[in-house]
Amino acid sequence: MINFQELGLHYPHILLPKDGIDLQRWSVIACDQFTAEPEYWQKVEEIVDDAPSTLHMIFPEVYLDVPQEEERLKKTHLAMHNYLQSGVFQPIEGLIYVRRRINGYIRQGLMVCIDLEHYDYTPGAQTLIRATEGTIIDRLPPRIRIRKQAPLETPHILVLFDDPQNTVFDPLEEQIDNLNKLYDFELMLDSGHLTGYAINSAQIEQGIHDALKQLIEPQVFSEKYSLEPGQYQPLLFAMGDGNHSLATAKAIWEEIKPSVSSNHPARYALVEIENLHDPALTFEPIHRLLFGLNTNILEEMQAYWGRHFSVAVIDTAEQLISAVDSAPRPGHQVGMIAPDGLKLLSIQDTQENLPVGTLQSFLDALMVKRGAEKIDYVHGEDVLFELGQKVGNTGFYVPGMDKSELFRTVILDGALPHKTFSMGTAKTKRFYLECRRIQPVL
Repeated sequence: MINFQELGLHYPHILLPKDGIDLQRWSVIACDQFTAEPEYWQKVEEIVDDAPSTLHMIFPEVYLDVPQEEERLKKTHLAMHNYLQSGVFQPIEGLIYVRRRINGYIRQGLMVCIDLEHYDYTPGAQTLIRATEGTIIDRLPPRIRIRKQAPLETPHILVLFDDPQNTVFDPLEEQIDNLNKLYDFELMLDSGHLTGYAINSAQIEQGIHDALKQLIEPQVFSEKYSLEPGQYQPLLFAMGDGNHSLATAKAIWEEIKPSVSSNHPARYALVEIENLHDPALTFEPIHRLLFGLNTNILEEMQAYWGRHFSVAVIDTAEQLISAVDSAPRPGHQVGMIAPDGLKLLSIQDTQENLPVGTLQSFLDALMVKRGAEKIDYVHGEDVLFELGQKVGNTGFYVPGMDKSELFRTVILDGALPHKTFSMGTAKTKRFYLECRRIQPVL
């Protein structure tokens, strides 16, 4: 068998819904999307109804901290057990090549297991697989409660590799007519078309292995990132989406591994790996939205940044977006959307490298002081401007980052500020489809 272990990977044993199950109703979007839009999830529930669906196995975060939270959690575990017992699944062993058609592009991916022994989300980690943003430990407990008792995982995790020449996926495209098609269907609510192919050739698997291994050959690695040879440990995979979900899997594995076998299924996590340079893969900014603001936020900002802080009134949303997106350096500019209008915030002599980091440092301090009831992270501009102008709320528009900066930044500086970027818009996020056992068969 090909040694994927040296790349921090592991052959997956995947469970797909058996023939006859409506895949459009089975497959739903990542649980951490549309958290400020409960109406989206209401539409999903109407579409799915009581059909077999990953909706019944996940916990949409829009329902966190509601009275029915505990009941929903129990239902997710019950649904997993029922599906396993009722023969909903058919097993597939090995890699799956995934093609997602959306917005005129085809995004390529590969379903594989990450070996959590090669992953570390702590700052300064030098493992093959690393976090790209700070992990908020306080966000792990609710996810741990869900995963710890779950017999199955179904992933929305996207992990990136840096392959400018597309050496991993181009050969797969050349062989696509020889691959066995596993699924081919339209995703719900205008989210594109999804097709998956079984990798059923040892030669193709070897090609995938060799292409990935070449990316971290010492000379290739040092030259690509302008590093001194041997100065840094190789980074092969960096988190794209699902940082806290993978951190949850890691936390559980570290807890149980002293008492289980080294090959326990919880040692691994099913993910989709994608090429950072895929033209279909765009980096979008993640904006901030405060609910239940109970302080004068401009006064709080003035006190926090002092003489380095200034404010300008802006007339329209278009002008605000343009001013933030085209802001010159040095200094950072952020858009503010409030019930009393739009403002451009300028902060000079900043400690952080990115405007989103400058803003987040203030917001973290504000939340410690309970200056607002809740902070949410929003992908869409329309929702941000609509909700930001409601009484009691305030939104913040931040600029995006160039995705080509990602790997070198993580290698040199470690994780980026929390929620620095989003891979695409909400509708382009990964949909749940494939499942995998994370508890041994008794």
